[in-house]
Amino acid sequence: MGFGSYDESEQQDIDADFDDEDAVESEENGHTGSLEFDNGASNDELLDKLESIKDED
Repeated sequence: MGFGSYDESEQQDIDADFDDEDAVESEENGHTGSLEFDNGASNDELLDKLESIKDED
C-alpha cells in the first residue's frame, strides 16, 4: 500500500445518530470575564529584544 492510498476494508460504518441528550452544550463552559496580560517590559524594550534575536540569526 503506497503513501496516501487506503484499503476500503479498513473503512468503518459509524452510527451518526446522536440524541440531543448526548450533545455538548456550547455555552456549558462559557467565559464571561476579561483577560489582561502585562509582561513588565516597555514597547522599546521589546523591540530591542526582537532586534537582538534577529541579529543572532
